[in-house]
Amino acid sequence: MLDIINAAGWPIWFLLLTSILALALILERFYSLRRKNIIPEKVMGEIVTLYRDNQCPPNLVNKLENGTLFEQLLATAIQHRSLSRGDAVERLEARSRHLTHQLNQNLGALSAIVTLSPLMGLFGTVVGMIEIFGAQNVSGANTVQLAHGISIALYNTGLGLIIAIISMIFYRYFRTRVEMYLVEMEGLMTRFLDYAYTSSTISKVAPTAENAPKKASQ
Repeated sequence: MLDIINAAGWPIWFLLLTSILALALILERFYSLRRKNIIPEKVMGEIVTLYRDNQCPPNLVNKLENGTLFEQLLATAIQHRSLSRGDAVERLEARSRHLTHQLNQNLGALSAIVTLSPLMGLFGTVVGMIEIFGAQNVSGANTVQLAHGISIALYNTGLGLIIAIISMIFYRYFRTRVEMYLVEMEGLMTRFLDYAYTSSTISKVAPTAENAPKKASQ
């Protein structure tokens, strides 16, 4: 390994640091974008059950606010349940934009690595070419310096492309995963709003229907 680093010259250190940063970002996104950190199982059914049984505890909103991203959306919906559905949807859209930013966190840095690592490899190639031209003199070519220049150019170009390719694969994978979470959360929130506003409408209409016969009998 040390022989390869020595053969690749000093520009390779920039690419090695970039590869470590890319690996750290990939591992962080794998950890943060686990499903249980975004949409935990059974949380939707538990909230709907509390709604149905009229057993929503006072601290429910605070508990959800400290939970996963989807639980934070549910907290926003419950917090604004007294508003009309249109106003509640506006609040949810504003909150979802903030949560979308959280889901895409560090993906911008990974995208930057995709762009920069080939350029850093190209920089190493330029350094290698300078080494190659420096090997030429009036008495002939310095074969050792010439070979070193070629190895600098090839190693840096190759490593820059490898980092870019791997980073691009994981970047696209994480973007697709984020989009899937957003679509799923949107569908779940639509179902929750349908249930919440339908049940609240029924509860408002039901007493009127019960009182109608009493008024007629009077």
